[in-house]
Amino acid sequence: MPATLIQAPVSVRAAGNKPKVIDEFIGRVSSKTEAVSIARMRSPGGWSEPGQTPEFDEYSVVFKGHLRVKTHAGAIDVKAGQAVIVRRGEWVQYSTPAPEGAEYMAVCLPAFGPDIVHRDAESQTPDDGSQTPDA
Repeated sequence: MPATLIQAPVSVRAAGNKPKVIDEFIGRVSSKTEAVSIARMRSPGGWSEPGQTPEFDEYSVVFKGHLRVKTHAGAIDVKAGQAVIVRRGEWVQYSTPAPEGAEYMAVCLPAFGPDIVHRDAESQTPDDGSQTPDA
């Protein structure tokens, strides 16, 4: 199969208490790829999402600010220039508690999907993996 150029990412809906920008470059929505998803995340200060127990490994590299990753083992603050790996089947909750928020890249294996993220029941925000209206 020939190389595929992704002209631009697709904005997808995000779960959480505040608006968060997810630009999916590769994944189920943007490229119909199920093996991996690669997305740039831009989360405002004070953002948090419901906990989840996903069926995918998630690799996050923080470029600006810091990302808080809470698991049953405790919380990890991942700062700019650092990365974190969360394994499939591990309960996790992501947040950006600092005023500056965070910008980071997330890679999920297999690709993120609303049917395999398994958000906690208290989720108030739909996370259907669909495009945002302006995308």
